[in-house]
Amino acid sequence: MTKPTIGFIGLGLMGANMVENLQNRGYQVTVLDQKKASVSVCVARGANVAATPKELAAASDIVMLCLTTSAVVESLVYGETGILAGIKAGAVLVDFGTSIPASTKKIGADLAAKGAGMIDAPLGRTPAHAKDGLLNIMAAGEQATFEKVKPVLQHQGENVFYLGALGAGHTTKLINNFMGMTTVCAMSQAFAVADLAGVDRQQLFDIMSAGPSNSPFMQFCKNYAVDGVSDLGFSIANANKDLGYFVKMLEELGTESRIAEGASTNLQAAVDAGLGDGNVPEIFDYFRQLEK
Repeated sequence: MTKPTIGFIGLGLMGANMVENLQNRGYQVTVLDQKKASVSVCVARGANVAATPKELAAASDIVMLCLTTSAVVESLVYGETGILAGIKAGAVLVDFGTSIPASTKKIGADLAAKGAGMIDAPLGRTPAHAKDGLLNIMAAGEQATFEKVKPVLQHQGENVFYLGALGAGHTTKLINNFMGMTTVCAMSQAFAVADLAGVDRQQLFDIMSAGPSNSPFMQFCKNYAVDGVSDLGFSIANANKDLGYFVKMLEELGTESRIAEGASTNLQAAVDAGLGDGNVPEIFDYFRQLEK
């Protein structure tokens, strides 16, 4: 069967490797990004370049986004030169980023009015996994739309989960990141408190890791707080954004999470202190210097 044409916007570390994987599997890809160097690399492998999101959508059977925020996604979907203005009936928009579910549902409804579909498909794992097509993908949307893009998603992910109605993917990702990022904040502060109290951080790790608190997240936190190695690969700024989205989602659901609000407050403080580009376990430095 002829492979669908792909339009891809967002050539960061994850997106660039996803495009390389698609090209290696024989897909014709049209790209759009402000990073000219990243675009050039894709073009050298045979990609086309679009001048606007509208042009990219018009040339694509499947439009893929790997972007930072819901606001960025909406800015590319709407407007005279946006995706919505150019997308073809029967085409599908796939949002791989972590977005606000309410925004995703709004975009999906507007696409449906033009005869196009949408799948929210946030990602798990790392850019290295993306290059080899081994991501975890949490996909949601109409069943028929999912089945249409599933063969492509299976070339991008080792594990492709179908979660039901549109927005369920982004909801699941926000819950997942709430659990992960609050855990990292708590463990990082545990190491900082141990240091402030004169308790050896390595010994604390030995004790905690011998019990039920042990986890990969604890290992990441120990790697930085004890060994000075920052290897989680997820920034404080991104964690702050995702926790903020989680809190907003809970407000829309008519509930709250003081746990998330507390972690979000600390993440924002770390960003304000200039630590936003660091990996999440580096929030240890913020907690180590924190004064009442």
